[in-house]
Amino acid sequence: MASMYLANLGAEQMEELRKKLHEAQHGSCFICGKPIDLALQAGHLDIDHVEPIAVGGRDGPENFALTHDSCNRSKQAADLRVARVLRRFDDIREAVAPENRGPNLSDVLGASGGSKYPLAMEVDDGEVRFSFADLGDNEIRRAPVYRDELSELRYFFAELPIEYLHHDDVINPRAIGSNLGKLVEEFHRRYPQLHVSLGWIELDGEQPPFVKVFDGQHKAAAQVMLGVRRLPVRVFVDPDRDVLLTANTHAGTTLRQVAFDKSVQRHLGNTLYWDRVDRYRKERGLAEDDLSFSERDLVKYFKGEFREMKRYILDSFRDGITHDPDNRLKAFIDFGGRQYEKPLSYSTIEKTFYSFFIYQDVLDLPLDYELETGANPRELERTQIVHLMNIVADEILIPDFDPGFGTHRLENKIQKGEDVPEPHLRAFRMMREEVLYVWLSYVRQIVTHHFIALGRPIQEERLFEIQFPEPLWGLIENYVGNLKKLPLWVNRDLASTAFGGKQNYDFWQHVFTTGMTPQGQQVLPEPLNLMEMIKD
Repeated sequence: MASMYLANLGAEQMEELRKKLHEAQHGSCFICGKPIDLALQAGHLDIDHVEPIAVGGRDGPENFALTHDSCNRSKQAADLRVARVLRRFDDIREAVAPENRGPNLSDVLGASGGSKYPLAMEVDDGEVRFSFADLGDNEIRRAPVYRDELSELRYFFAELPIEYLHHDDVINPRAIGSNLGKLVEEFHRRYPQLHVSLGWIELDGEQPPFVKVFDGQHKAAAQVMLGVRRLPVRVFVDPDRDVLLTANTHAGTTLRQVAFDKSVQRHLGNTLYWDRVDRYRKERGLAEDDLSFSERDLVKYFKGEFREMKRYILDSFRDGITHDPDNRLKAFIDFGGRQYEKPLSYSTIEKTFYSFFIYQDVLDLPLDYELETGANPRELERTQIVHLMNIVADEILIPDFDPGFGTHRLENKIQKGEDVPEPHLRAFRMMREEVLYVWLSYVRQIVTHHFIALGRPIQEERLFEIQFPEPLWGLIENYVGNLKKLPLWVNRDLASTAFGGKQNYDFWQHVFTTGMTPQGQQVLPEPLNLMEMIKD
């Protein structure tokens, strides 16, 4: 809402107000905290209400703040106090971006001086005793210990300083998402936190007794970003960590109580898979590095978890491909859902690369079968899928996709006549899920035809468990390179038709097999000819 107060000020009065705000804010922008130079940045500064008039803020000097105009116009909340908090969170997000991950509670706590100390405590006679001596607070605190009647896990409730809180990134590997902003606004309006965070502590372990938070990290992070220094936590005492891990995984999968995105589910499944492998070895008296058993053996052994074990095995395999250190496609995947910067969502990767090329059943061969010779089926499958991903990254994305342009409403920008570089447009269109799904499915046909031409019998569902000869990789590279040259990727007239909305797989199957859309619009000069596409 416009300010009547500012509208009635003359030029000299405005300048005087800028100087007073500049001095009151110690020469810094209210939102980003970076210096403001009144001379160098004149004409690029804003004066805005801290508390919006619409929610009761006063239209006067006591409710004004001085900001960079770019900070004010890109703010994520109308209330400048909230916008300042979210800007600090953006700084944390940018700090961890080189690690190709999003921020978690550990990063937020660390930025606020938290996660420093273990919690010295004792359990006796149905109560816990602890103190915060590291902070100079020597009061002995007591809290009753409860026992869950079903799980038999012990726990207590306490309000703990953030210096004694740590994040468990194994049980909860989720990054903090964009919904943090809503929580910050909610708590800023003084609405209460309805659910306490969950943590655990191990008193008789080899590691220091850290309180590790594994649930409620978004709420905890929002409170910490708003300056809260103590948080209420339900702390499990000496729990079976596997029980907590499994319960948290079920909450985000079968029970759908937590909004885990698929990449997090796969990562949790990977953790649970290796936990079961360790348990199998211990309970069978095998050496710690023994891999002489098969995926099928694991499923049979944990027969009470038959369905879960199959999922854990495949989750672990998917996670291994996704986070393979040689996977260059990973840099172009948005793991929290497709947003504005990256061309691929994790869901798209699952629906294309993983659904097409991963064998979906368990194997009967020992896990270490022919590992040293490179003929292990799962290892072959993993390395060859990564190889294919790298071909796509090297041919299409690395040379052409510009993160500065991103993906948000790109076809709308084309329709409005905005300048979008052709290489970027081509990369964006080729990675659209419904498009990628169809043209990537033809890789299976190319591979199958090659082996048939060699007279080699194959199982199509286990295609990538067969060693691809170098000439075959050459054919695949030719196919991707020739596909990239098709004119439809840079045809701006198609922004309002073929690329104008989200089409289904059948739409693009029709385009590639006939050259036309189902509505009869000519998109390709002629139908796709795979024999021509694999030529050098």
